[in-house]
Amino acid sequence: MKVGMYYNNRDVRIEEQPVPEMGDSDILMKVEACGICGSDIMEWYRIKRAPVVLGHEVTGKIVDVGKDIRGFSIGDRICSTHHVPCDECRYCLRGYHTTCSTFHNENNFAPGGFSQFLRISGRSVPKGTLKLPDSMSYEQGSFIEPLGTVIRGLREVSIVPGDTVLVLGAGLIGLLQIKLARILGAANIIATDIHGYRLDMAKQFGADNVALADVEIMDFVQEVNHGRLADKVIVSTGALTAAKMGLKSVDSGGTVLFFAVPRPEEQLELDINAFWRESKNIKVSYGAAPLDNIQAMDLIESGRIDVTDMITHRLPLNEIQEGFTLTCSGIDSLKVVIKPQC
Repeated sequence: MKVGMYYNNRDVRIEEQPVPEMGDSDILMKVEACGICGSDIMEWYRIKRAPVVLGHEVTGKIVDVGKDIRGFSIGDRICSTHHVPCDECRYCLRGYHTTCSTFHNENNFAPGGFSQFLRISGRSVPKGTLKLPDSMSYEQGSFIEPLGTVIRGLREVSIVPGDTVLVLGAGLIGLLQIKLARILGAANIIATDIHGYRLDMAKQFGADNVALADVEIMDFVQEVNHGRLADKVIVSTGALTAAKMGLKSVDSGGTVLFFAVPRPEEQLELDINAFWRESKNIKVSYGAAPLDNIQAMDLIESGRIDVTDMITHRLPLNEIQEGFTLTCSGIDSLKVVIKPQC
């Protein structure tokens, strides 16, 4: 079978590998769609494992099942996630599923979603695999995991009707956050980015006000928010400047969510006294747990969140390098979906 082998962001090669061998508790998926995630192009994060077949926003059809598999059959249309929590440790039992060591250390995909066939094993079969509704396309299903991460993140900040929400970074995730914030009742959604194209999309998908990131964001927020800063600030880009601006742009009693973070070697200074005096809060969010993904599937199936309007490019596996180039540039592209069977 063909796979897209990642060496770095500028070197993703089409290579041949055997179809993965099956175990008694495994599922073999014929991959129909796999989105390129923003984390796939975090080179400092990914290159440590290179060469590697990436891809986790994946959907397809079951073509083989192990003899011990129950609840899934050949022909089922599914999506699956490569990391799932144990649901047994103290962190899972307290609701912090994505801090679970099982979640972080077990990868149940072989080789990865950017391949023609994918073996799903371990806990990802019973806990991380969902049957797609008949009405949902494979492409729509590839948004379940990214939307799940957004649901988990916005749950942390508890957006309530009337809130002013500032989203720093209007990439695919930032745009999903805008769509969800609107559903949750945000009254004023403000978006920033370095690309005018993304800001145009932010306006189309529900932002009330947008600004290029080179302006003084604090002043802009106050200008469009009756002199106040934002109730909820969501940092959805790893740029250090955005992280700093996020800390400065939250109103008293408000919350800053770090959905994305700067590189490990970059230091972020915090005036904790200002946060202490003004009851400001800092939250973080990483990944998605099974319940988040179930909720995401429901939102997509019901039509409350449209995702098909966010797909700008559909590419065959042979053009995966072009997909990575488009995603890295952020210009004239939002979501790139790889179609391995095309």
